[in-house]
Amino acid sequence: MPDDLYLLADVGGTNTRVALSRGHRVLPETVRKFANRDFVNLAPVLQHYREELVGPAPDGACVCIAGPVADGVGSLTNLDWSIDEARLAAATGATTCAILNDLQAQGYALGHLPAEATQTVIEAPARSGARLVIGIGTGFNAAPVHDTPAGRIVPACEAGHANLPIRTEAEMRLSTFVSTAHGFPAIEDVLSGRGLERVYHWLSHEAGETAEFSAAEIMARVESDPRAEAALRQFVRTMGTVAGNLALFHLPLGGVYLVGGVARSVGPYLQRMGFPEAFRDKGRFSGFMANFPVSLIVDDFAALTGCAAFLWERRTAG
Repeated sequence: MPDDLYLLADVGGTNTRVALSRGHRVLPETVRKFANRDFVNLAPVLQHYREELVGPAPDGACVCIAGPVADGVGSLTNLDWSIDEARLAAATGATTCAILNDLQAQGYALGHLPAEATQTVIEAPARSGARLVIGIGTGFNAAPVHDTPAGRIVPACEAGHANLPIRTEAEMRLSTFVSTAHGFPAIEDVLSGRGLERVYHWLSHEAGETAEFSAAEIMARVESDPRAEAALRQFVRTMGTVAGNLALFHLPLGGVYLVGGVARSVGPYLQRMGFPEAFRDKGRFSGFMANFPVSLIVDDFAALTGCAAFLWERRTAG
Protein backbone atom coordinates (compact mmCIF):
# COMPACT_ATOMS: atom_id res chain seq x y z
CA MET A 1 0.00 0.00 0.00
CA PRO A 2 2.79 2.52 0.66
CA ASP A 3 4.01 1.85 -2.88
CA ASP A 4 0.64 2.22 -4.60
CA LEU A 5 0.88 4.47 -7.66
CA TYR A 6 -1.61 7.36 -7.67
CA LEU A 7 -2.42 9.93 -10.34
CA LEU A 8 -3.37 13.32 -8.90
CA ALA A 9 -4.81 16.50 -10.39
CA ASP A 10 -5.43 19.94 -8.90
CA VAL A 11 -7.88 21.75 -11.19
CA GLY A 12 -8.14 25.50 -10.71
CA GLY A 13 -10.03 28.09 -12.69
CA THR A 14 -6.93 28.91 -14.77
CA ASN A 15 -4.48 26.00 -14.59
CA THR A 16 -4.43 22.26 -13.88
CA ARG A 17 -1.52 20.62 -12.07
CA VAL A 18 -1.04 16.87 -12.50
CA ALA A 19 1.40 14.51 -10.79
CA LEU A 20 2.04 10.94 -9.69
CA SER A 21 2.68 9.74 -6.14
CA ARG A 22 3.82 6.63 -4.36
CA GLY A 23 1.44 6.39 -1.46
CA HIS A 24 1.16 9.85 0.07
CA ARG A 25 4.54 10.98 -1.31
CA VAL A 26 4.23 13.11 -4.45
CA LEU A 27 6.99 12.45 -7.01
CA PRO A 28 8.29 15.97 -7.85
CA GLU A 29 9.75 14.95 -11.19
CA THR A 30 6.27 13.96 -12.44
CA VAL A 31 4.56 17.32 -11.75
CA ARG A 32 3.21 19.05 -14.86
CA LYS A 33 1.16 22.26 -15.20
CA PHE A 34 -1.37 22.80 -18.01
CA ALA A 35 -3.27 25.94 -19.07
CA ASN A 36 -6.99 25.14 -19.02
CA ARG A 37 -7.62 27.33 -22.05
CA ASP A 38 -5.75 24.76 -24.18
CA PHE A 39 -8.28 21.98 -23.43
CA VAL A 40 -12.03 21.51 -23.74
CA ASN A 41 -12.38 19.59 -20.46
CA LEU A 42 -10.38 17.77 -17.81
CA ALA A 43 -10.37 14.30 -19.36
CA PRO A 44 -8.19 15.37 -22.33
CA VAL A 45 -5.72 16.96 -19.88
CA LEU A 46 -5.35 13.67 -18.01
CA GLN A 47 -5.12 11.65 -21.22
CA HIS A 48 -2.40 14.00 -22.52
CA TYR A 49 -0.51 13.58 -19.24
CA ARG A 50 -0.70 9.78 -19.43
CA GLU A 51 0.63 9.90 -23.01
CA GLU A 52 3.46 12.22 -21.97
CA LEU A 53 4.51 10.11 -18.98
CA VAL A 54 4.26 6.62 -20.40
CA GLY A 55 3.92 3.98 -17.69
CA PRO A 56 1.56 1.59 -15.94
CA ALA A 57 -1.98 2.56 -15.13
CA PRO A 58 -2.21 4.06 -11.63
CA ASP A 59 -3.80 2.11 -8.79
CA GLY A 60 -5.85 5.16 -7.85
CA ALA A 61 -6.69 8.63 -9.13
CA CYS A 62 -7.85 11.68 -7.22
CA VAL A 63 -8.89 15.03 -8.64
CA CYS A 64 -9.56 18.16 -6.63
CA ILE A 65 -11.45 21.01 -8.28
CA ALA A 66 -12.23 24.63 -7.55
CA GLY A 67 -15.98 24.10 -7.28
CA PRO A 68 -18.71 22.08 -5.60
CA VAL A 69 -18.65 18.28 -5.50
CA ALA A 70 -21.81 16.23 -4.94
CA ASP A 71 -22.56 12.54 -5.48
CA GLY A 72 -19.18 11.92 -7.08
CA VAL A 73 -19.54 14.75 -9.63
CA GLY A 74 -17.46 17.92 -9.51
CA SER A 75 -18.21 21.14 -11.42
CA LEU A 76 -15.86 24.10 -11.59
CA THR A 77 -17.28 27.43 -10.46
CA ASN A 78 -15.26 29.64 -12.81
CA LEU A 79 -14.99 27.31 -15.81
CA ASP A 80 -17.49 25.23 -17.74
CA TRP A 81 -15.85 21.91 -16.85
CA SER A 82 -17.13 18.91 -14.91
CA ILE A 83 -15.81 15.46 -14.00
CA ASP A 84 -17.26 12.33 -12.46
CA GLU A 85 -15.64 9.15 -11.19
CA ALA A 86 -16.54 7.10 -14.30
CA ARG A 87 -14.88 9.60 -16.66
CA LEU A 88 -11.91 9.88 -14.31
CA ALA A 89 -11.45 6.10 -14.40
CA ALA A 90 -11.72 6.06 -18.20
CA ALA A 91 -9.16 8.87 -18.60
CA THR A 92 -6.60 7.42 -16.19
CA GLY A 93 -7.13 3.66 -16.13
CA ALA A 94 -7.32 3.75 -12.33
CA THR A 95 -9.56 1.30 -10.48
CA THR A 96 -10.05 3.55 -7.42
CA CYS A 97 -11.14 7.13 -8.07
CA ALA A 98 -12.10 10.12 -5.95
CA ILE A 99 -13.14 13.71 -6.57
CA LEU A 100 -12.63 16.39 -3.92
CA ASN A 101 -13.19 20.10 -3.59
CA ASP A 102 -9.79 21.83 -3.79
CA LEU A 103 -9.99 23.09 -0.20
CA GLN A 104 -10.76 19.57 0.99
CA ALA A 105 -7.51 18.48 -0.65
CA GLN A 106 -5.64 21.29 1.10
CA GLY A 107 -7.10 20.06 4.38
CA TYR A 108 -5.92 16.50 3.77
CA ALA A 109 -2.43 17.86 3.02
CA LEU A 110 -1.97 19.21 6.55
CA GLY A 111 0.53 17.08 8.44
CA HIS A 112 2.05 15.77 5.21
CA LEU A 113 3.87 18.97 4.16
CA PRO A 114 7.51 19.78 5.04
CA ALA A 115 8.18 22.51 7.60
CA GLU A 116 9.46 24.88 4.91
CA ALA A 117 6.07 24.74 3.18
CA THR A 118 4.52 27.11 5.75
CA GLN A 119 5.30 30.62 6.97
CA THR A 120 3.99 32.15 10.20
CA VAL A 121 1.58 35.09 9.83
CA ILE A 122 0.21 35.28 13.40
CA GLU A 123 1.88 33.43 16.25
CA ALA A 124 -0.20 31.69 18.91
CA PRO A 125 0.39 28.76 21.30
CA ALA A 126 0.32 25.38 19.55
CA ARG A 127 -2.83 23.49 20.56
CA SER A 128 -4.74 20.46 19.38
CA GLY A 129 -8.14 20.93 17.84
CA ALA A 130 -9.84 21.76 14.59
CA ARG A 131 -7.90 23.46 11.81
CA LEU A 132 -9.09 25.68 8.97
CA VAL A 133 -7.81 26.15 5.42
CA ILE A 134 -8.72 29.34 3.54
CA GLY A 135 -8.02 29.45 -0.18
CA ILE A 136 -7.60 32.64 -2.23
CA GLY A 137 -6.82 32.25 -5.91
CA THR A 138 -9.02 32.47 -8.99
CA GLY A 139 -11.84 32.15 -6.43
CA PHE A 140 -12.27 31.98 -2.65
CA ASN A 141 -13.22 29.13 -0.35
CA ALA A 142 -12.57 27.67 3.09
CA ALA A 143 -12.91 24.29 4.80
CA PRO A 144 -12.55 23.06 8.39
CA VAL A 145 -10.31 20.07 9.15
CA HIS A 146 -11.25 17.62 11.92
CA ASP A 147 -9.11 14.64 12.97
CA THR A 148 -11.31 11.96 14.57
CA PRO A 149 -10.81 8.36 15.74
CA ALA A 150 -12.43 7.32 12.46
CA GLY A 151 -10.02 9.39 10.39
CA ARG A 152 -9.77 12.90 9.03
CA ILE A 153 -12.96 14.72 8.01
CA VAL A 154 -12.80 17.79 5.77
CA PRO A 155 -16.36 18.92 4.96
CA ALA A 156 -16.89 20.64 1.63
CA CYS A 157 -17.86 24.32 1.73
CA GLU A 158 -18.63 27.17 -0.67
CA ALA A 159 -17.67 30.02 1.64
CA GLY A 160 -16.72 32.38 -1.18
CA HIS A 161 -20.35 32.91 -2.09
CA ALA A 162 -21.43 34.21 1.32
CA ASN A 163 -22.02 37.95 1.77
CA LEU A 164 -19.07 40.31 1.75
CA PRO A 165 -18.63 41.79 5.26
CA ILE A 166 -19.25 45.54 5.60
CA ARG A 167 -17.79 47.66 8.42
CA THR A 168 -17.57 51.18 6.96
CA GLU A 169 -19.38 53.48 4.54
CA ALA A 170 -16.53 53.00 2.06
CA GLU A 171 -16.96 49.21 2.25
CA MET A 172 -20.68 49.69 1.63
CA ARG A 173 -19.82 51.56 -1.57
CA LEU A 174 -17.35 48.83 -2.54
CA SER A 175 -20.02 46.19 -1.89
CA THR A 176 -22.48 48.02 -4.12
CA PHE A 177 -19.83 48.42 -6.83
CA VAL A 178 -18.85 44.73 -6.98
CA SER A 179 -22.47 43.54 -6.77
CA THR A 180 -23.03 44.75 -10.34
CA ALA A 181 -21.11 41.67 -11.57
CA HIS A 182 -23.63 39.10 -10.29
CA GLY A 183 -26.30 41.15 -8.51
CA PHE A 184 -24.92 39.99 -5.16
CA PRO A 185 -21.81 41.15 -3.24
CA ALA A 186 -20.00 37.88 -2.49
CA ILE A 187 -16.72 37.46 -0.63
CA GLU A 188 -15.16 36.07 -3.81
CA ASP A 189 -15.99 39.29 -5.67
CA VAL A 190 -13.23 40.96 -3.63
CA LEU A 191 -11.04 38.13 -2.30
CA SER A 192 -9.72 36.64 -5.54
CA GLY A 193 -7.44 37.71 -8.36
CA ARG A 194 -10.31 39.36 -10.19
CA GLY A 195 -11.44 40.78 -6.87
CA LEU A 196 -8.22 42.76 -6.47
CA GLU A 197 -8.83 44.13 -9.96
CA ARG A 198 -12.34 45.17 -8.94
CA VAL A 199 -11.05 46.95 -5.83
CA TYR A 200 -8.62 48.96 -7.95
CA HIS A 201 -11.37 49.76 -10.47
CA TRP A 202 -13.64 50.85 -7.60
CA LEU A 203 -11.00 53.24 -6.28
CA SER A 204 -10.62 54.67 -9.79
CA HIS A 205 -14.40 55.05 -9.98
CA GLU A 206 -14.38 56.83 -6.59
CA ALA A 207 -11.85 59.29 -8.03
CA GLY A 208 -13.95 59.89 -11.14
CA GLU A 209 -11.56 57.92 -13.35
CA THR A 210 -11.71 54.65 -15.29
CA ALA A 211 -8.19 53.20 -14.88
CA GLU A 212 -8.06 49.39 -14.67
CA PHE A 213 -5.18 46.93 -14.38
CA SER A 214 -4.76 43.18 -14.09
CA ALA A 215 -4.03 41.71 -10.66
CA ALA A 216 -0.41 41.09 -11.68
CA GLU A 217 -0.04 44.67 -12.85
CA ILE A 218 -1.54 46.00 -9.61
CA MET A 219 0.93 43.95 -7.56
CA ALA A 220 3.80 45.26 -9.69
CA ARG A 221 2.65 48.86 -9.09
CA VAL A 222 2.20 48.67 -5.31
CA GLU A 223 5.43 50.53 -4.54
CA SER A 224 4.93 53.23 -7.18
CA ASP A 225 1.15 53.75 -7.49
CA PRO A 226 -0.70 54.99 -4.37
CA ARG A 227 -3.96 53.62 -5.73
CA ALA A 228 -2.45 50.16 -6.18
CA GLU A 229 -1.20 50.34 -2.60
CA ALA A 230 -4.65 51.43 -1.37
CA ALA A 231 -6.31 48.60 -3.33
CA LEU A 232 -3.98 46.01 -1.84
CA ARG A 233 -4.44 47.44 1.66
CA GLN A 234 -8.24 47.16 1.31
CA PHE A 235 -7.82 43.63 -0.02
CA VAL A 236 -5.56 42.57 2.87
CA ARG A 237 -7.80 44.08 5.54
CA THR A 238 -10.89 42.42 4.01
CA MET A 239 -8.91 39.18 3.98
CA GLY A 240 -8.18 39.60 7.69
CA THR A 241 -11.80 40.38 8.53
CA VAL A 242 -13.14 37.36 6.63
CA ALA A 243 -10.48 35.03 8.06
CA GLY A 244 -11.34 36.24 11.56
CA ASN A 245 -15.05 35.65 10.93
CA LEU A 246 -14.37 32.12 9.73
CA ALA A 247 -12.15 31.47 12.75
CA LEU A 248 -15.08 32.34 15.04
CA PHE A 249 -17.37 30.04 13.04
CA HIS A 250 -15.03 27.02 13.26
CA LEU A 251 -12.78 27.69 16.32
CA PRO A 252 -9.61 26.32 14.66
CA LEU A 253 -7.37 26.17 17.72
CA GLY A 254 -5.07 23.91 15.69
CA GLY A 255 -4.41 26.75 13.25
CA VAL A 256 -5.64 28.72 10.26
CA TYR A 257 -3.83 28.05 6.97
CA LEU A 258 -3.94 30.49 4.04
CA VAL A 259 -3.46 28.80 0.66
CA GLY A 260 -3.70 29.64 -3.03
CA GLY A 261 -1.80 31.67 -5.61
CA VAL A 262 -3.25 35.04 -4.62
CA ALA A 263 -2.67 34.36 -0.92
CA ARG A 264 0.99 33.62 -1.70
CA SER A 265 1.31 36.78 -3.81
CA VAL A 266 0.00 39.07 -1.07
CA GLY A 267 1.83 37.15 1.69
CA PRO A 268 4.75 39.64 1.93
CA TYR A 269 2.26 42.47 2.61
CA LEU A 270 0.06 40.84 5.26
CA GLN A 271 1.89 42.27 8.27
CA ARG A 272 2.51 45.72 6.81
CA MET A 273 -1.03 46.25 5.53
CA GLY A 274 -2.99 45.21 8.58
CA PHE A 275 -4.01 41.57 8.25
CA PRO A 276 -3.35 40.72 11.93
CA GLU A 277 -5.22 43.81 13.15
CA ALA A 278 -8.23 43.11 10.94
CA PHE A 279 -8.20 39.43 11.94
CA ARG A 280 -8.33 40.33 15.66
CA ASP A 281 -10.79 43.24 15.36
CA LYS A 282 -13.81 41.49 16.92
CA GLY A 283 -14.87 43.89 19.66
CA ARG A 284 -15.04 42.23 23.06
CA PHE A 285 -13.76 38.99 21.49
CA SER A 286 -10.57 40.65 20.18
CA GLY A 287 -8.52 39.10 22.97
CA PHE A 288 -9.96 35.66 22.24
CA MET A 289 -8.66 35.89 18.66
CA ALA A 290 -5.11 35.50 20.02
CA ASN A 291 -5.90 31.77 20.39
CA PHE A 292 -5.68 31.17 16.63
CA PRO A 293 -2.28 30.79 14.94
CA VAL A 294 -2.29 31.76 11.26
CA SER A 295 0.14 30.37 8.68
CA LEU A 296 0.66 30.80 4.95
CA ILE A 297 1.24 27.65 2.88
CA VAL A 298 3.79 28.50 0.20
CA ASP A 299 3.91 25.06 -1.45
CA ASP A 300 2.23 25.47 -4.85
CA PHE A 301 1.57 21.72 -5.01
CA ALA A 302 0.07 21.21 -1.54
CA ALA A 303 -3.31 20.20 -2.98
CA LEU A 304 -1.64 17.36 -4.89
CA THR A 305 -0.15 16.13 -1.61
CA GLY A 306 -3.66 16.29 -0.14
CA CYS A 307 -5.11 14.20 -2.95
CA ALA A 308 -2.40 11.59 -2.42
CA ALA A 309 -2.96 11.60 1.35
CA PHE A 310 -6.70 11.15 0.87
CA LEU A 311 -6.25 8.05 -1.31
CA TRP A 312 -3.53 6.68 0.96
CA GLU A 313 -5.57 7.15 4.15
CA ARG A 314 -8.66 5.60 2.55
CA ARG A 315 -6.62 2.62 1.33
CA THR A 316 -4.86 2.04 4.68
CA ALA A 317 -8.14 2.40 6.58
CA GLY A 318 -9.73 -0.22 4.34
